Amino acid sequence: MLKVYGTEMCPDCAACKKGYDGNGVAYEYVDIFGSLRNLKEFLHLRDHLPLYDEVKARGAIGIPTVVTEEGEVSLDWEKFLDHKGNEKTAEVPAGAACGLDGKGCWALFFILGRNLFVIPTITI
Repeated sequence: MLKVYGTEMCPDCAACKKGYDGNGVAYEYVDIFGSLRNLKEFLHLRDHLPLYDEVKARGAIGIPTVVTEEGEVSLDWEKFLDHKGNEKTAEVPAGAACGLDGKGCWALFFILGRNLFVIPTITI
């Protein structure tokens, strides 16, 4: 079974869930903002794998992230639809993504006291 790291605030994650649900793809969804444990689990991947170097250089988060049972980590959730011969049924609606270009999400994270805040940001 696949494990998907994401958050309900991310339109790309919503498209991933819709695509998997619509095509019967079995997966476990880990909301990275659901608990500190979930966030730390995701950050451990993000902070230690070269796959995320380009993502971090762009200031992006790197979600949705898909991890296979074999331990393969991927940022391309749609390839698991292609591999199974399923259709890509979910698209991020125009304007739904956080970025001005309609692609992906950019966010600023900061900690104040014991609270983690996420602020969607816009690059002009």
